[in-house]
Amino acid sequence: MRNYMFRCRQILLFFTSLALVAAMLTAAASLGDFRAKCEQIPEKVLRLHVLANSDSERDQTLKRKVRDAVLRESCVLFSKAKTKEEAVELAARNRDALEAAARSALRENGCTEPVSASLERTYFNTRTYGEITLPAGCYDALQVRIGKGEGHNWWCVMFPSLCVPSAVGTKMEDVLTEEEMDVVRTQGFDIRFQVVEWYESVFG
Repeated sequence: MRNYMFRCRQILLFFTSLALVAAMLTAAASLGDFRAKCEQIPEKVLRLHVLANSDSERDQTLKRKVRDAVLRESCVLFSKAKTKEEAVELAARNRDALEAAARSALRENGCTEPVSASLERTYFNTRTYGEITLPAGCYDALQVRIGKGEGHNWWCVMFPSLCVPSAVGTKMEDVLTEEEMDVVRTQGFDIRFQVVEWYESVFG
């Protein structure tokens, strides 16, 4: 009887281990598929990154003034862009105008700090904008640096625009596949985004 019970426990342990391995393999495959979809999203999105001169209250207020000015300018510039490549080309071609809009906002508010605009490849953490969550990764971004650029920064999405609620033109669903839209529409805490963020920060 004792041997019989021992064998039963061994069989139960074997099938339990088998089920755990199967579950782990399924989870790994699902995560791998999720990460693969996440890796494609940065190639279709252009971000905006505004760096304040410092963390002083005045510099942070100026950062928001610059942000609003650049968004107003870009909303007009990118209204006809259909792809990220077109948006990047427009940003490069109109970099001086975007920089001028930022500089004008500073001067109107009594700030003489220099400001520069450039297209950069920048790492971003996972970030949620309303109902859209963008996974961590390296994105092309229009980077606007005020003065020393040592203060807290602000970032959003220039194309497709998620920064301006009333923006017209290309929308996120116009540039992402249905499967990628399922990823960015994920609501609430999802451990998969944390795993992707860890992976990108280490290996990206």
